[in-house]
Amino acid sequence: MTAALPLAVTMGEPAGIGGELSLKAWLARKPSDRPFFVLDDATRLAALARDLRLDVRVQEIVRPADAATVFATALPVLAVKLRAPAAPGRPDPVNAPATLEAIERGAALAMAGEIAGVVTNPIQKKTLQDAGFRHPGHTEFLAELAGGAAGKPAEVAMMLACPGLRVVPVTIHLSLADAVHALDADGIVRVGRITAAALTALFGIARPRLVVAALNPHAGEQGAMGDEESRVIAPAIEILRSEGIDVRGPAPADTLFHPGARATYDAALCMYHDQALIPIKTIDFSGGVNVTLGLPFVRTSPDHGTALDIAGTGRADPASLIAALAMADDMARRRQT
Repeated sequence: MTAALPLAVTMGEPAGIGGELSLKAWLARKPSDRPFFVLDDATRLAALARDLRLDVRVQEIVRPADAATVFATALPVLAVKLRAPAAPGRPDPVNAPATLEAIERGAALAMAGEIAGVVTNPIQKKTLQDAGFRHPGHTEFLAELAGGAAGKPAEVAMMLACPGLRVVPVTIHLSLADAVHALDADGIVRVGRITAAALTALFGIARPRLVVAALNPHAGEQGAMGDEESRVIAPAIEILRSEGIDVRGPAPADTLFHPGARATYDAALCMYHDQALIPIKTIDFSGGVNVTLGLPFVRTSPDHGTALDIAGTGRADPASLIAALAMADDMARRRQT
């Protein structure tokens, strides 16, 4: 049955904290949890468990379905072999193919219906790009993978979520100057549509309430501090309203994220990366989850990076990965109903 399908956790940057997070998430498992397996190098994980003195037995599996029988007593691993030993804190582009293979296989297994969803450990984008990776990050890569043979990437958006807040940046991995230049009404409308649909399909909200953040201080102060609110954002809001979506704004960003304001909406559309990530990381730094909306499968991820500075020390906090696993399980259950 679909409910019994496992989740797949990708390797992430092997020199980062992803392996430690996977080991600790397995240790924190409960009998009621959906099983998961890791797309990783089993030898690496077993050695890491020994080095960190984590009582985790690692067992290779042949197919995703095997995870259910292994999960109670060992961390199931579907093998992805590293090209060279991984040194904590020292990314090596030679291992980039293994990192990407784990993501590609996870997406393929999800689209084939063999797993309930993909949970991705953090990647080191610069290391991948040094090896020829041409995407800004996970979100854009997964959109391309989901496009399949058609060659047209899936229409996706990146949501950051925690129990107290959901935010969706309209522009993502761009410099602030480039984000302002790239912002347009079509992009806001596209992200608004994806977000509203996902809030219903994945979060069970029958009539989602969206708020759209302004770009400029004081929402532009009637044009005195910029005209993007009247020229770009307000027209996009009107289009979304005409399609029956409950949306308001542009709302000044500096008054949008206190507890009283957060109670009035289900998700906030933000105009650039940090406008979305600063409030959610302030509210719940350890428990935030990155969700890719618009994919034909469930994908979540911890809302943090590879933490190279503490890799291999045993100090990594698995809370965000555990939250990502729980959210992926919850969304997978909703998708099947």
